[in-house]
Amino acid sequence: MIPNSPLWGIDLGGTKVEGVIIDPQNPSVPLQRLRRDTGVVHGYEHILSQILSVVRDLEVASGLSRPARIGIGTPGIVNPATGSLKNSNTTCLNGRPLRDDLATAWNCEVVMANDANCFALAEAICGAGRNAKVVHGLILGTGVGSGIVIQGKVLNGHHGIAGEWGHNPLCGESRLCYCGRKGCVETVIAGPSLERYYHENGGDKVRLPEIVRRAEAADSLAIQTMEVLRAKFAEAIAAVINILDPDVIVVGGGVGNVPLLYEETTRAAILRHLFNSEITTRIVPPQLGDSAGVFGAALLTA
Repeated sequence: MIPNSPLWGIDLGGTKVEGVIIDPQNPSVPLQRLRRDTGVVHGYEHILSQILSVVRDLEVASGLSRPARIGIGTPGIVNPATGSLKNSNTTCLNGRPLRDDLATAWNCEVVMANDANCFALAEAICGAGRNAKVVHGLILGTGVGSGIVIQGKVLNGHHGIAGEWGHNPLCGESRLCYCGRKGCVETVIAGPSLERYYHENGGDKVRLPEIVRRAEAADSLAIQTMEVLRAKFAEAIAAVINILDPDVIVVGGGVGNVPLLYEETTRAAILRHLFNSEITTRIVPPQLGDSAGVFGAALLTA
């Protein structure tokens, strides 16, 4: 059952801490929304104080008292065994009891999830995956991650790592990943990885949107780079479809803006890896833009 009282959420990113209050009956239109700089270089205690400040500011701006539950999306996941954060690229958060520290400071329950899970939840409830039973929300950007939402609920998994498709190996790939393994999806089709491929094969150092533009203008190396994206995205996402078989795949992040991902040629490339004779899975861009993370954090508390 969807509650009637407003939902509060925090999106903790590497550059900003964003807070929102939403009406659960109309979640895509925020009642209040504000942000502060994260200040990662100043360490854990500073980040904690920034999060607390955002909630205080929401209280002042809305005239409401903070609720009994607050949702927060983080660049990492909570270790179910210890309650501390792990796998965060904001490394000063790793090993720290962020959820418990916030719950103590606020004297309320804190519901925490990976930022990709929040993205997937928001798109499943009020975005491109609305009314679908199983939604797989991808973030293809500087890194690669995803979240899984089943019947409106985030799937966290036994170890808290459900959806971490960015750290599965791809055939024939051997580049070392920051996680310590080789050939991860993230080392091949993340934005910086595609830019590196273009540069290492003779192109100049340019950002992905420029490579896409050059491919459209018939630059042969740019076209080759886009074909790497097509082939490796197809291989990687086919494995997910074989296991999860979602109704909808929503592709967010900067790489998700590349039109090639939604072409019939890409669907045909995916089909070659599937244990099925057809592919009817919807693969679509997001509808909520950069609102998805913070809206999903609030929806964690519904």
